[in-house]
Amino acid sequence: MSRKFYITTPIYYVNDVPHIGHAYTTIAADVLARYHRLAGDAVFFLTGTDEHGQKVEKAALERGLTPKAHADLLTVNFQKLWKKLEITNDAFIRTTDREHISVVQELLQKLYDKGEIERRTYEGWYCTPDERFWTEKEIVDNKCPDCGRPVERITEDNYFFLMSKYQDRLVKHIEDHPAYIRPESRRNEVLGFLKSQKLGDLCISRPKARLSWGIELPFDRDFVTYVWFDALVNYFSATRYLSPAAEGSSEASKREAFWWPADHHLVGKDILTTHSVYWSTMLMALGLPLPGNIFAHGWWTRDGKKMSKSIGNVIDPNEVADAHGVDSFRYFVLREVPFGLDGDFSIETFTTRFNTELANDLGNLLSRVVTMINKYFDGKIPPASENQPFDKELRETAALMATKVDEDLSALAFTRYIQDVWTLVTRANRYVEENAPWTLAKNKDLDRLGAVLYNLSESLRLIALYLYPVMPSTSQKIWDALGIDKKIAECRMDTEQPWGKLAIGVAIQPGAQLFPRIDKQKNRETKMDMPAEEKKQPAAQPAPTGLEPIGIEDFMKVDLRVGKIISAERVEKSEKLVKLKVDIGTEIPRQVVAGIGKSYTPEELIGKSIVIVANLKPAKLMGIESQGMLLAASNGDLLAVATFDRETKAGSRVK
Repeated sequence: MSRKFYITTPIYYVNDVPHIGHAYTTIAADVLARYHRLAGDAVFFLTGTDEHGQKVEKAALERGLTPKAHADLLTVNFQKLWKKLEITNDAFIRTTDREHISVVQELLQKLYDKGEIERRTYEGWYCTPDERFWTEKEIVDNKCPDCGRPVERITEDNYFFLMSKYQDRLVKHIEDHPAYIRPESRRNEVLGFLKSQKLGDLCISRPKARLSWGIELPFDRDFVTYVWFDALVNYFSATRYLSPAAEGSSEASKREAFWWPADHHLVGKDILTTHSVYWSTMLMALGLPLPGNIFAHGWWTRDGKKMSKSIGNVIDPNEVADAHGVDSFRYFVLREVPFGLDGDFSIETFTTRFNTELANDLGNLLSRVVTMINKYFDGKIPPASENQPFDKELRETAALMATKVDEDLSALAFTRYIQDVWTLVTRANRYVEENAPWTLAKNKDLDRLGAVLYNLSESLRLIALYLYPVMPSTSQKIWDALGIDKKIAECRMDTEQPWGKLAIGVAIQPGAQLFPRIDKQKNRETKMDMPAEEKKQPAAQPAPTGLEPIGIEDFMKVDLRVGKIISAERVEKSEKLVKLKVDIGTEIPRQVVAGIGKSYTPEELIGKSIVIVANLKPAKLMGIESQGMLLAASNGDLLAVATFDRETKAGSRVK
């Protein structure tokens, strides 16, 4: 029997325009779904749209449409974006689906019959845009604490789910299951809330006289259910009619039993309470198992500022993907910030990662390998000969990947996962420097050259395998370039992980450059993804540096040399300093202390060719002597080390 893996995103409110936050959650879910398919698991990946409520009804009336027709038009925005971003969801649920409505009414009736729902007269402050009641203590100057718009006083009868009776049981469940709410900071946040105040009951209805666009209560046709009760049930209802068949059976009951509970609900931190408290207590009252995990990730800002449609700084995933490729966008959002923390998007940071990591580290590695195979071995994968120490180290690095990747993705540590795969990218690039294949070719040592190129090709095969969940198209292009006549999506991870699967003598199929470097100036001139008001302005002129010009004779006093980093380690008690050993062509490597620890891990630096100021007087940083300085560009706290776009010899003069 296959191990099942069921993962969900929130269902996105249909009135929203898809933005980076929606894309972030969905890409993360897609990575997990792709990985578990490679692992041979039975996977159900669900996303969709939330289509009921007052705002949808109001927007539809303003457009002269029925709410359903309005929702039909807007749902397409999400479906098109998921297709563009190569999202492999197994189903797309809509809360207007007839089958979903039936399940919601079934569960409402069950709770009502059990005495878990009762009718009461309620008086409180109501925010129409957010469709939410607030208490006197929660409102600020007669305004909604969430959106800041005016609230109105409403007195009406409504139905309440008796949520309060499950407070102690929920606290115990969270304490007994440390992984139920993640990351730990969110778990502590929910526990703090539940332990510091009494949990109230949840209003789950709206009178039809005030809101008609919703699912009718089965026990009182004068009311519709509140959107949160409707929306949260989607995770369960989808197992009845949208999930894949369960071990050959398409019966709804067997599908539900096989797929429920979900393994992961991925949500933004703004809807953590509704999922961890509302949904959890609803499931407890229904006697249904709780999901394995609710993971609440952080928010994205733009250049340090909150995104807002009014100031025009919202990141449109369509624009970034169209300008620089889907895979680079998927890579950036998962690489840039640990999942669970807030992240900041700037086109400058995106460009730096694109050029240094994707273009230089990965794209250039593939380009060099296939070029040399074409040139020296008639475009066919050469045979591997005897192993040498460098070969063993490369293989050992590759062998560690399987365990590391599985641990990382089990913890939803996407950034660490990419960093771990990048240790193999970095090691392969260093292997090139260690073996100098161009020298082997010059000396006509074709046996060793063939072994080196085979090992590099095999490393690329495995890099593509492990990167596939994040960068599916790029990974397949790497396999295609290596002449591998397989689709990664159809492979099993365990059968492809062993070293040596690459067939000898197969003709390679070089393609276009994976990641053509982004011209920063050209990128700026196109005004891709700039705030609306900035797009209207002419390009700003470069600001003066404030430094006096120098003559060529002064510049020539600076001895700039190519240095190859052969080791790197963090300096204790410092977040920024990294101690480097750098080969600059002399017998003894130079020790350089650089403040780049917030922008690079030590593993990322090893093997890089950099620019060193070789005739700088030694200086001590935190008691450690630095015998030179490397060149780097800064963008706020982010640093980009100056490197080279082609092979250069250590110690060469930079002119």
